[in-house]
Amino acid sequence: MFTIYPAIDIRDGKCVRLIQGDYNRETVYNDNPLEVAREWERLGGTFIHLVDLDGAKAGHPVNDTLIGQIASAVNVPVQVGGGLRTRSDVERLLSLGVSRVILGTAAIEDRAFTEEVLGTYGDRVAIGLDARNGYVATRGWLETSEVKAEELARELAMKGADTFIFTDISRDGMMQGPNVEAIRSLAKASGRTVIASGGVSVMDDLLKLSAHTQEGIGGAIVGKALYTGSINLKEAVSAVTGTTR
Repeated sequence: MFTIYPAIDIRDGKCVRLIQGDYNRETVYNDNPLEVAREWERLGGTFIHLVDLDGAKAGHPVNDTLIGQIASAVNVPVQVGGGLRTRSDVERLLSLGVSRVILGTAAIEDRAFTEEVLGTYGDRVAIGLDARNGYVATRGWLETSEVKAEELARELAMKGADTFIFTDISRDGMMQGPNVEAIRSLAKASGRTVIASGGVSVMDDLLKLSAHTQEGIGGAIVGKALYTGSINLKEAVSAVTGTTR
């Protein structure tokens, strides 16, 4: 099954979008992320993707109170990434009603912690692989590691990772379409489900991705295209699932 994850990126308590992760290239789309989450659910979203941009930069969750409010306000599951580097961070967010947490920088910089969390929480943990030219970027995309995304995915799949979220940074916020081949390649390398992130700009992008569900592409995170109106969430959900809500 292919799932569309409407994205809400939170910075200073507002719903924003960055271009290629650049904190200096920000557009504020809504002052109330809670209202946005309710709207995405109303339009048929079945899983909401939240990013704590302040947390990603600070190295620890910053907007957890707001995230907890969002998780309580909607009747669909919520996944959250941004600054999760300790077990207490993970436990706190899960206790707030978050269904799945996303580890990004920690997956590179603290393998013992990552494996411990995967061993404890299993499919409630996703691994966010944000790649620049095939290499994993960390710390809110401010740094690029020497670790290849496919190699890390293979290793973590062996440690219990079931879900990967893959972002080709060069496509993020640029409305140029996702890097389908790179996403397929990662799914094949890991043998696990990969959620595409970055670059989805029109309905055709979602149809191209959903055509590879059997190969392990399990969904797509959609952000800017929903806010600009180039993709209608209700129509997109119907198109990829063949159902209406």
